Amino acid sequence: MADAKIEKTVLGTGGPLVGIQGLGCMGMSEFYGDTDEAAARAALDAALDAGVTLFDTADAYGSGANEEFISPFVRAHRDEITLATKFALVRKADDPHYRGIRNDRAYVREAVEGSLRRLGVDVIDLYYMHRRDPSVPFEESVGAMAELVEEGKVRHLGLSEVTGAELREAHAVHPIAAVQSEWSLFSRDVEISLVGAAAELGVAVVPYSPLGRGFLTGAFQDAAADLPGGDFRQFQPRFTGENAKRNADLLDPVRNAAKAHNATLGQIALAWVHQRAQVHGLTVVPIPGTRKADRVRENTAATRITLNDVELEWLEPIAGQVAGDRYPDMSSTSAARE
Repeated sequence: MADAKIEKTVLGTGGPLVGIQGLGCMGMSEFYGDTDEAAARAALDAALDAGVTLFDTADAYGSGANEEFISPFVRAHRDEITLATKFALVRKADDPHYRGIRNDRAYVREAVEGSLRRLGVDVIDLYYMHRRDPSVPFEESVGAMAELVEEGKVRHLGLSEVTGAELREAHAVHPIAAVQSEWSLFSRDVEISLVGAAAELGVAVVPYSPLGRGFLTGAFQDAAADLPGGDFRQFQPRFTGENAKRNADLLDPVRNAAKAHNATLGQIALAWVHQRAQVHGLTVVPIPGTRKADRVRENTAATRITLNDVELEWLEPIAGQVAGDRYPDMSSTSAARE
């Protein structure tokens, strides 16, 4: 139904027009256990039917496999979607746990050619620097990305997991359309400096993991006990052991708000993220990830929920009480550089 489509917004000053909620495609290839490919492709179709137009991937997801997986969908709907991918995280085939970071000019050019080839497109709509190597100046990294815009290989530039000061520095080299970072009821590091800088510069914020990697939906309480082997949430400090027990107790206010709106916990968590746009005066386009069409429809319905002041007060203290870091190693995140 046409009236079921989500609204649209401009992704940053001069950026593309997109649906106010995107789709994170990472889990279709890796990190969350085995994938039913047919179901995942149905999820892509359901997202487009619901008005989602921003589809997010990265060359690191499945070491390129995710870009290859969504390529047929991208090419079939090229004029309808905004394609976002990322570079900078380097992986090794013989060491699945290795994560390096490269921002140098030569790697930027190498990476974009690989992504264009795997995606089967001539131009990437939004090209993110996935993580920042502080030893490489923005004049080199963003400067190289700007060259890709000049050459017509990329339309808009983005950054991921940067501080407010880093965003300002990068934006001075070339306009940044969007900045991506984790932002949810459980993770509010971005509010230290990034959100204010983004609002000042007219840069959109694209929250990843707005559902706390599924924990905020109540889908699991302890990753070690409840999730299958191969799910990387088993190695995230927030989701196992005593931390998981403490964090599960924080969901009661989310349940209360969900009951008030006849909604799911996930819808309340997403509605809260969407309302950050009004709170902070900037564009916010979250990209919850899912591999199921019905979950896509549930998530997009959250864009039509407005939490009242009392409900927002219930939810406000949650992030400050969360036990455990987002990652076992936070060194490559913006929080480590604040």
